Amino acid sequence: MLELSVNKFRANIKTFVDKVIDEHQAIRVNRRSGRDFIIVSAEDWEREQETLYVLRNNSLMSQVAESLVTYQNNSGFKPNQEQLDEINRI
Repeated sequence: MLELSVNKFRANIKTFVDKVIDEHQAIRVNRRSGRDFIIVSAEDWEREQETLYVLRNNSLMSQVAESLVTYQNNSGFKPNQEQLDEINRI
């Protein structure tokens, strides 16, 4: 994670915001008061919120665990070619 002072961030805000959006790299902005803050793109923030939601949801985590077991056992759902075409909208 890139770290910089609030003055440097303020002086180059467009450059740093573009970096956050284009490179999906968060930036920690340090303040003299010690009350730092983080800059992240809206896309990255939404992705993180979705991940946190799944991690907090016991039912979803159970489904993920079950899915991993079926994958490891090679016993999961195997679509036929017609179903694959439908999934891929061919």
